[in-house]
Amino acid sequence: MLSLWVSALIIGGASYGCKKTVTELPVIAIEPAQQEDVEIYGEYVGRVRAQQFVEVRARVEGYLEKMLFEEGTYVKKNQVLFIINPDQYRAKVDKARAQLKKDEAQAQKAERDLERIKPLHEQNAASRLDLDNAVAAYETAKAAVAMSRADLAQAELELGYTTVRSPLSGHISERNVDLGTLVGPGAKSLLATIVKSDTVLIDFSMTALDYLKSKERNVALGQQDKTRSWQPYVTITLADNTVYLHKGMVDFAEPQVDPETGTFSVRAEMPNPERAILPGQFTKVKVLLDIRENATVVPQKSVIIEKGGSYIYIMRADSTVEKRFVELGPEFQNNIVVERGLNPGENVVVEGYHKLSPGIKVKVADAIVEEEKE
Repeated sequence: MLSLWVSALIIGGASYGCKKTVTELPVIAIEPAQQEDVEIYGEYVGRVRAQQFVEVRARVEGYLEKMLFEEGTYVKKNQVLFIINPDQYRAKVDKARAQLKKDEAQAQKAERDLERIKPLHEQNAASRLDLDNAVAAYETAKAAVAMSRADLAQAELELGYTTVRSPLSGHISERNVDLGTLVGPGAKSLLATIVKSDTVLIDFSMTALDYLKSKERNVALGQQDKTRSWQPYVTITLADNTVYLHKGMVDFAEPQVDPETGTFSVRAEMPNPERAILPGQFTKVKVLLDIRENATVVPQKSVIIEKGGSYIYIMRADSTVEKRFVELGPEFQNNIVVERGLNPGENVVVEGYHKLSPGIKVKVADAIVEEEKE
């Protein structure tokens, strides 16, 4: 009986010793490389300015009599804004008109005198000197008429300047002078300012590197290319960190780089119908610089960057992994474009790659498998 128990123990121990050890496979998470159109943006700090900013100034000297607008309101082009006392300028007009009539009368008399002298000279009843004097008197009288007409036009122009009109449609500032103040070139001439801001301009600076990148894609900043399916539009972020509803277009780029800063000035035009943007404020500017059509995209977390280059791990169909060196393109959001070395649809290891080596078998996390099945 004892011998049977010993035999069973030996056989059981032998069976236990022959049991194979099972190796745990590394667990990874994968995502297929995507193919999509990628929008590449540049972000800058910009400043808003009005499309037009005009100073309303007094062009003639006089006392300010009337103000015919409400400060801060919208005024139309040619709307009367101020009245400067016109009395002295009206008197100048009357004087110039009277002088013109006097000179015209003198010119008519000189013309009649010349007409009388001409036949007398032909009959030798008047000397050549008399004829020359008559011609000179007539020409002088005509010149006096022309001068008087110019003086009258100048006087009427100055009289017109006493009525100050809006040079454009826009919002007007508060008045810079009080009623009764002496205004004009020799005194205070700035009466108010008018801002046309239903369209605003956004000024910002770009680097020379941005310029080179745009030229690589045949994007000429400041010029629209109708043959292209997209244009370098601009969006801005308001002070409350919301993105402004309307988009603008880059309409100008400085043709040279500032050697001190290494940047060049760029301007975008943007609609502002609700006056949500005020001239003078700073804003964040986002410019569409490029669209990479059908680009291969992977998550940034899947890319390993070392001294020798950038690489990712690919899971093959037989569940082994491959270390693949790739050429990277621009980053956007949490993804990155792969220029070379990867095809769309290949399974890229996004988690667990720190425990991998080329050629080993791996196991995909259950959660990832379930998501792929769904």
